[in-house]
Amino acid sequence: MRSIVFGAALFTLGAASLAQADPSAGIWQTAPGESGGYLHVSIAPCGEQLCGTILRAYGPDGTQVADYEHQGKPIIWNMGRDGDGRYSGGTIWAPDTDKTYRSKMQLKGAQLTVSGCVGPFCRSQDWQRLK
Repeated sequence: MRSIVFGAALFTLGAASLAQADPSAGIWQTAPGESGGYLHVSIAPCGEQLCGTILRAYGPDGTQVADYEHQGKPIIWNMGRDGDGRYSGGTIWAPDTDKTYRSKMQLKGAQLTVSGCVGPFCRSQDWQRLK
């Protein structure tokens, strides 16, 4: 019985290590929105997919907005890995418009291009890696 539990624990740790090794995992700075403010977003594995959570918000002058109402909320979920730095099948939420979009991402070095579409209308941003 111990060997089964030990084996299951090793498998779980191994799977978690593989998931954490995803190259897009980390902390990203969004492009400035229409108001000039931007966010820091943490992207991490959530099961077999990737999810993003809003860590902090900053005003146009770069000052942290301590009481940002959406801090800690999910901004990306169910993002599937396609390989070669491409991701699709996810959903992204735009806090500035309170709309959700079909989403995909593409990683190129320290830049993550994140796009979302509703019907034929799409918007995208280039996010910069912080960590």
